[in-house]
Amino acid sequence: MSLQESIEMTVNSCGVQLYDIVTTKENDKNIYRIYITSKDGVSLDKCAEISRLISPILDVEEPMQGNYYLEVSSPGIERKLKKIEHFKASVGEKIKVKDIATEVYKGELLSADDKNIVIKTELGDETVSYDSILSAATYFEW
Repeated sequence: MSLQESIEMTVNSCGVQLYDIVTTKENDKNIYRIYITSKDGVSLDKCAEISRLISPILDVEEPMQGNYYLEVSSPGIERKLKKIEHFKASVGEKIKVKDIATEVYKGELLSADDKNIVIKTELGDETVSYDSILSAATYFEW
């Protein structure tokens, strides 16, 4: 079983889903960040519980070279969309997509299937294939 599979199994056993795992460096500190989601939202207590359960796994299978900090959180209201499942779960939300032709599409995500997404933009509905997406994220208008 891979490290990601172990983490996913642990997260799922707590009644939430694994959204993403990101390794990053901030202020000269290595961070191993685990994002979790739930239809009921993610509480601070749930993040702490999962952190306590995952720490022993990471002691055995170190995810990064050297010292690092483990963070467990929700991906937030404005989150990156990387997997097909992310797009499917975000139907009805506002998203911004940049494609390989560097076109930027902004609007409501109307649908997401296994090959394409459809975005309702100011200029009409745009169909974008996953293969052409460079980056995508949800956004919130404040």
